[in-house]
Amino acid sequence: MFTLAIGKPRYLWQAMALPSGLPLFSAKAIVMTSAQNNISTTLPHESMDGAFGEIEQVSQNVDQQRRIAADQSISLEKRLEAYEDMIDSEVGDTTFVRARNIERDIGLRQLYLKFEGGNPTGTQKDRIAFAQAMDALRRGFDTITVATCGNFGVAQALAASLAGLKCIVYIPEIYRTRRIQEIAKLGAEILRVPGDYEQAVDVSCRRAEQDELYDANPGGNNTMLQLRAYGGISDEIYDELRDAPQAVAAPVSNGTTLAGIYKGFLSLYRRGKISRMPAMVAGSSFGKNPIVRAFLKNRPDCEDLHPEKIRETSINEPLINWHSIDGDHALAAIRETKGWAGNASDKNMRLYARMLREREGLDALPASTAGLIALIARHQQNPLPNDRYVAVLTGRKS
Repeated sequence: MFTLAIGKPRYLWQAMALPSGLPLFSAKAIVMTSAQNNISTTLPHESMDGAFGEIEQVSQNVDQQRRIAADQSISLEKRLEAYEDMIDSEVGDTTFVRARNIERDIGLRQLYLKFEGGNPTGTQKDRIAFAQAMDALRRGFDTITVATCGNFGVAQALAASLAGLKCIVYIPEIYRTRRIQEIAKLGAEILRVPGDYEQAVDVSCRRAEQDELYDANPGGNNTMLQLRAYGGISDEIYDELRDAPQAVAAPVSNGTTLAGIYKGFLSLYRRGKISRMPAMVAGSSFGKNPIVRAFLKNRPDCEDLHPEKIRETSINEPLINWHSIDGDHALAAIRETKGWAGNASDKNMRLYARMLREREGLDALPASTAGLIALIARHQQNPLPNDRYVAVLTGRKS
């Protein structure tokens, strides 16, 4: 038995160990460094964006549909139908549970957890990756390109491979991600480029325009498609609660996930399915996200941060951005629903991940707890009314 502090007060927990490990299947891939432009199979960095999925099992489950979707001799209609079957059977409908133990610890009634770790590659990114692969297939593209720090790249590589499409993944040279091994085994072409994530996005977008490839990056022509895909989270919450909760909390980086959840609830509200709009709550790494900063400083729009002042760690890497590509969409969602935003330290993200594992049996990626932290911090400062609250946990820890 031991005691850990999560803000105030202090809670007593009992340890529960959960197994981990990820089987991977073999395939060929190219890893290129932009500086020397030569082929290398050496992975120079360790994990910084390390979620966990079930890629091998999912691939086996949908093998029959994959063969149809990837077969160019079959009609496009049948290929799309097969691919849609894969999405229906493997993507979304993720775990939704009431966190009764945490409720007792913090004194908040009806706290629910929407755990996106059950998606094929272990994060919510599968929702938009599969939606974009199906869109690329429908529109006649044979190659998808995307920039990533890890999780999105794995999701898009898997989605493309199951559709019989090529995938080109740009990764910043300075980023360390164990998930590059998974991207490689899925047959994607990996190109390392100088600079940070935002610069990698720019390189990928220019490549898409130059070579007429499908651009799967955020902030482009696919924004509405991506928001609709994340709106599926809202639909699934509604399916469980039959109305909107008082608030929905989620971690933010680019802001696409939170903005998509907002759009999903807005659609439900306009159609008369829910009686109210939930408050949107955003959490991110302390002082390292333009969305949270803009909200806390009451600025009208997101403003870029100074890249050189951002300190990246193995905990905060999935969250930090000096430029939140869909940040203004997320900021508007927070304000229009009278929500709020808050910062989360690396220490608290680790502690909350531990709390979730030991109190609720969920092995969440620490960064995915940032929204939950912002929700509970507000409750500790000013107790929230008895109602229903949902925290979206976006990734499963490796």
